[in-house]
Amino acid sequence: MKVFLDLMWFFKQEKKAYLTGIIILLFVAFLQLIPPKVIGVFVDHIKNDTLTAKIMLIWIGVLIAAAAIMYVLRYYWRIMIFGSAVKLSRQLRNKLYQHFTNMSQSFYQKKRVGDLMAHATNDLQAIQQTAGSGVLTLVDSLATGGFVIIAMATTISWKLTLIALIPMPLMAILTSWYGTMLHKKFHKAQEAFSSLNDKTQESVTGIKVIKTFGQEKEDIEDFRKQSEDVVQKNISVARIDSLFDPTISLIVGISYFLSIAFGAKYVLNEELTIGQLVSFTTYLGLLIWPMLAFGWLFNIVERGRASNDRVTALLAEKADIIDEENSVEIVPSGDIEFNVSEFSYPDENVPLLRDIYFTLKRGETLGVVGKTGSGKTTLLKLLIREFEGYNGTIQFAGHPLFQYRLEKLREAIGYVPQDHFLFSSSVAENIAFTNPDAEIDEIYEAARTANIHEDILQFSDGYDTVVGERGVSLSGGQKQRISIARALIMNPEVLILDDSLSAVDAKTEEEILNSLKQNREGKTTIITAHRLSAIQHANLILVLDEGEIVQRGTHEKLMLENGWYKDMYLHQQLEELVEHGG
Repeated sequence: MKVFLDLMWFFKQEKKAYLTGIIILLFVAFLQLIPPKVIGVFVDHIKNDTLTAKIMLIWIGVLIAAAAIMYVLRYYWRIMIFGSAVKLSRQLRNKLYQHFTNMSQSFYQKKRVGDLMAHATNDLQAIQQTAGSGVLTLVDSLATGGFVIIAMATTISWKLTLIALIPMPLMAILTSWYGTMLHKKFHKAQEAFSSLNDKTQESVTGIKVIKTFGQEKEDIEDFRKQSEDVVQKNISVARIDSLFDPTISLIVGISYFLSIAFGAKYVLNEELTIGQLVSFTTYLGLLIWPMLAFGWLFNIVERGRASNDRVTALLAEKADIIDEENSVEIVPSGDIEFNVSEFSYPDENVPLLRDIYFTLKRGETLGVVGKTGSGKTTLLKLLIREFEGYNGTIQFAGHPLFQYRLEKLREAIGYVPQDHFLFSSSVAENIAFTNPDAEIDEIYEAARTANIHEDILQFSDGYDTVVGERGVSLSGGQKQRISIARALIMNPEVLILDDSLSAVDAKTEEEILNSLKQNREGKTTIITAHRLSAIQHANLILVLDEGEIVQRGTHEKLMLENGWYKDMYLHQQLEELVEHGG
């Protein structure tokens, strides 16, 4: 029952609703004692030939009144207890979602999307069941069972009651054992479901790649194996679950046998009347539900405990990047000074960056180039505080990055990553994502600067065109330019383009860069690129190789040196010449 202690914070929060529901349940459990008593009275009156119409009407009236009251009370306890359980699910879901949004990039490198979705669906459903059906079965089984046993012992025979309860300790031992096994099995079943969830999400997202390479059969077979694993693990849970009812039925059967055998003897010895024995066996029938409910309770509680453990462990993970005490509450604007002697990703020993030193004045443009894997994107991730733990300092407007509130730092930076993510909404809504209050003219202006306005007008519904999940209906170049427009509309102090012009042609690239020069005068721009024409206008160009700066300077200066930059630039110029028939 540890899960109830773990959820005590919520029970205290909703104590009024739960106390009301529990009190109503106790009334219902007490009223359930009336019908068996009435049956016994009727049997004795019939046996003694004393049953009259008046007596019959009185007791029938009692039964009708009890039934009507129970009908109303059962309606209200459901609202109190089940309604509160739904609130718990909502509260945990909101808490999880907020936790997800606050977590650092390293968290998502370790966690799978499907696993996180399973936490927010299946696990929360199991916890909700515990706070709803679990509380119901706990209170109802104890109250009904307790009242029935008290009624049997005080109004009929305490000796026969003790005899009937002889098999009960065996039931408690067996159900406890089943519950322990169920907890382990259900935990594994939930993990298997998380893996299947992740597989499904990954396959649907990558369906184009799967179909392009003709891997449908292999992917289906992989899904079938994981699905079969989920089935087998859930069957293991069902096997344990299926032991509860037969065990309880066997215990109840033994209790019935003992009650009738010894009860008949007491009747013959005139210690009991026939009516009392009938009432006793009817009361014993009422004990079947508490016993079954007790077994069901173990099922619900162990499922809820396994899910609560998983969710609690997830919520206990701390974000790597957090606001410092007394953080600066202004949006930074000024020079950027980068002084990092070494940086490695978490849990990795090999440095990704070494001896990165440069100063970028406000309003200047920085170009960062180098081979794939040279550290360009890593450098940018340090600047936007996706990662920390480096040796050195990064200052923005005279303050180290960690001194700014994350919210304020992010307001100063418009970041266009390599992986362009668009939401399943209209083009206008995607552009205005960073500035939801933007006027339509501002959206148009950002689109024009990103050289995507004319393309959007050609869409079926213009700016109201729904782009589909992750922008599936758009070309790579269109997605890139909409992403650039989305960053521009927030009018950031620093615009970062992380290889964000790779999918557009040279002419479109030139038009975008010219628009940026005109519209972002006095604002800082950082561009990483493989095509050197995108950064040749930069005030400072850094050439990275294996995480180190091997060349630095303007385009003109670097072209005077014999190095990677000059060789690559001439190579790309030759390629472009050949492409145009030269």
